[in-house]
Amino acid sequence: MDAMLDTAARLLKLLSLLQAHREWSGPELSARLGVSTRTIRYDVERLRSLGYPVHATPGVAGGYRLGAGAALPPLLLDDDEAVAVAVGLGRAAGGGVEGIEETSVRALAKLEQVLPSRLRRRVSALNAYTVQVPMGGTPATVAPEVLTMIANAARDHERIRFDYTGHEGEATVRDVEPHRLVHRRGRWYLVGYDVERRDWRTFRVDRLRPRTPGGPRFTPRELPEGGDVAGYVEKGVSTAMWRHRATVLLHAPAERMSALPLGLDVEPVDEVSCLVKLGGDDLPGMAVWIGFLGVDFEVLDPPELAEHVLRLSERYRRAAAPRPGTEAAGPE
Repeated sequence: MDAMLDTAARLLKLLSLLQAHREWSGPELSARLGVSTRTIRYDVERLRSLGYPVHATPGVAGGYRLGAGAALPPLLLDDDEAVAVAVGLGRAAGGGVEGIEETSVRALAKLEQVLPSRLRRRVSALNAYTVQVPMGGTPATVAPEVLTMIANAARDHERIRFDYTGHEGEATVRDVEPHRLVHRRGRWYLVGYDVERRDWRTFRVDRLRPRTPGGPRFTPRELPEGGDVAGYVEKGVSTAMWRHRATVLLHAPAERMSALPLGLDVEPVDEVSCLVKLGGDDLPGMAVWIGFLGVDFEVLDPPELAEHVLRLSERYRRAAAPRPGTEAAGPE
């Protein structure tokens, strides 16, 4: 029994070494594990039988490395990695990536079954004391393989080409140096340098269709706004990424409206009013959203939005009007 435990412990340590290092020579692994190179060869064969794709290169400069396999074998995670994966799966179960919600729930259930109690408590605390910003609408789902392709291209500094549909419905072909992916309020955005337009751009990932093969490698550029990717996207999508854009006068101090966690683009007018620029994919939804701000307002542009606000106000007035025969009785 002790020999079996020693072998199992050695296999786990060998696997951990292979995961942490690109390639090991036989003598290096032998010295690390305190066994002969012949035992290392036997242990490598055991890992292969368990589904781990351990590749061996013969010769003096050869060695062992862990490759990607067709099937996913068991994973070795330390405490922090296990907690990070569990919390990430919990967030993914909320949506945003096409088809991932149910898969994330199943994976999270399996992971929680094997988590030690101390880690389950950490995961539970993180989920209980983390507040998600409301999405404010239906998420625009994206195929996982599209996100993976973009992330890999950004990591490897390779251009990508894709068909893109703008907010006005215009179709273009883009050649972009991908920088980062940003997930904001239920939507995925790609921040990258548009080679043809010679400027940085923000693209909604659900509106692009990748073309293959990809482009050549590139030297990374410095992002504007001091490298603040989230701030760059927040500023860019507040109006430019939407089909409709509007300017509204709010009868409330700019300081009060800026304090709301909504990313509003606020411009002070005087001490009691401010201008705000909004964007949205449909005018009726924008009319409803403005009402959620809880202050008096005037729609300055476009007039179509003002018409939807008027229709909404008439609908609310009809809903609040008493029905015939149900008027409240007056005082006696």
